[in-house]
Amino acid sequence: MRIGFIGLGNMGGPMAANLLKAGFDLSVFDLSEPAVRTAVAQGAQRVGSPAELAAADVEVIISMLPAAQHVKQVYLGENGLLAKVQPGVLLIDSSTIDPHSAREVAAAAKAHGNPMLDAPVSGGTAGASAGTLTFMVGGETVDFERARPLLAAMGKNIVHCGGAGNGQVAKVANNLLLGISMIGVAEAMSLGVKLGMDAEVLAGIINTSSGRCWSSEVNNPLTGAPAARGYSGGFGSDLMLKDLGLASEAARQVRQPVLLGALAQQLYQAFSAQGNGQLDFSAIVKLYQQG
Repeated sequence: MRIGFIGLGNMGGPMAANLLKAGFDLSVFDLSEPAVRTAVAQGAQRVGSPAELAAADVEVIISMLPAAQHVKQVYLGENGLLAKVQPGVLLIDSSTIDPHSAREVAAAAKAHGNPMLDAPVSGGTAGASAGTLTFMVGGETVDFERARPLLAAMGKNIVHCGGAGNGQVAKVANNLLLGISMIGVAEAMSLGVKLGMDAEVLAGIINTSSGRCWSSEVNNPLTGAPAARGYSGGFGSDLMLKDLGLASEAARQVRQPVLLGALAQQLYQAFSAQGNGQLDFSAIVKLYQQG
């Protein structure tokens, strides 16, 4: 199968590499020349623009882009994919954007004769490299089944979430909860340590008790791997701030209260403003260690 891939960043690069390892014929585009060179060295073919990729003889185009404005530019722009792509080519956007934008682009694609899936991922850069990502997929069932072999080359948990935009709904809801739970764990761990408890012992108790969650067990803000490496790498606080902003905007559009989500967004905004945006999001515990 001939595939086009746009966006070879920290997530897209490893995803493209796994498609190549699985034997797919891949043509790639990215604004970063080093990223393109890496993909070409792995066996991909380069193209000069999204329009050139759209005009190429590909059956599927996958994109992994930073934000909604980039997705709209790549798909809907004057020289974007929909201006050049042949009807029938399957479009898959794995960017994390708001559901409204995903549905807007999918509707435009459908009007052009192109099936489209929104397929954001969870699992981070480690999951992207290992090919163990979770894909949350919105779109028609027939298109989901058509895409499944491609997604299986990049992930191990592939879930059809319903119609267009529902993949983004799942991602927004999941990361809203993740941000809130991390702050809760940071607060509880900080209180326990301040009251004289050993952090490792406290973490062990929480993780065998009713307070257990992913943030406490896998990415504990005081005892997890990011803490041990000075909170470098991992899922950045600015990325969490972005996702909380997407949740807040999505909630505003449907007038759904997200009270804890709004507070979490404010805390990560303050943390980022202090210059900590590149630290793993578990570093939010530092807000409880000041003074």
